[in-house]
Amino acid sequence: MEDGRFGYEDLEVWQKAIHWASEIVSLSDNLETDRSHFRLIEQLESACTSVAMNIAEGKGRYSQKEFIQFLYVARGSLYETITLLEIFTRQNWITKDKFLELKERGKELAKVLNALINSIKKATSHKP
Repeated sequence: MEDGRFGYEDLEVWQKAIHWASEIVSLSDNLETDRSHFRLIEQLESACTSVAMNIAEGKGRYSQKEFIQFLYVARGSLYETITLLEIFTRQNWITKDKFLELKERGKELAKVLNALINSIKKATSHKP
């Protein structure tokens, strides 16, 4: 952290996750609901922000094995977010178009997460 930055800040996957979460949190402020389902809204905000938080926490661990575990948790939170967005769409709280846009960006994020997991696995499997 010589330049004042944390290592995770340079990861493309973390940057994408932060942007995606920020958009979803902003979306949750403008949902077409009477807010009687605040627990689901809180869960959406928790799940979408958990993606970036787990990437960051994993990067701060001492082993690549631990980092991979946190990346798996991040991927699980991404899937949870998509599931919640699907529910919100079915409740007509968000538009189908917005859901499809966020889902597509979620797929892109999952690809980058999977690529990072696979590259770490490959790099660590060749160690003597």
